[in-house]
Amino acid sequence: MREKKPAPRFAPMKSSSLPAATIANRHLRQGWWSLFAFLALGVALETLHGFKIGWYLAADVEMRRLMFTLAHSHGTLLALLNIAAGLTIRSVPEFNPGHAPSSAIRWGTLILPLGFLLGGVIIHDGDPGVTVLLVPVGAVLLLYGVGSSARSLSQALKN
Repeated sequence: MREKKPAPRFAPMKSSSLPAATIANRHLRQGWWSLFAFLALGVALETLHGFKIGWYLAADVEMRRLMFTLAHSHGTLLALLNIAAGLTIRSVPEFNPGHAPSSAIRWGTLILPLGFLLGGVIIHDGDPGVTVLLVPVGAVLLLYGVGSSARSLSQALKN
């Protein structure tokens, strides 16, 4: 007679992915709001430049100007990446990048430009602040998210 195995205490987790429509909506929402925020940052930087504000334009704070410009440009580009991702997910029915790659792209969109922005707030002898270390973290998240999404999209388009 066979011995019955005791039932597992916890049921195994099923690997389920969020519906593609939910992921697309998240990318579109974050993309449009990020685009608004980083374009507003660009307007603020132009205003600081236009009024010749020393905190932003003085020769000894060139690193601040560079960090803020990098935050604005990367943030704007990454906002457009999220909009493109959302529209791609909607237009290719077989494509669902999955929760982890999608989250990595969305978090990278926040962390990378934030590292530049905060790195420029307090500068030390011409060097950015320690928060610039957020930049490589955001970059790794973006590389993972975009690479995984590209692989998933290639597989979806083979069909």
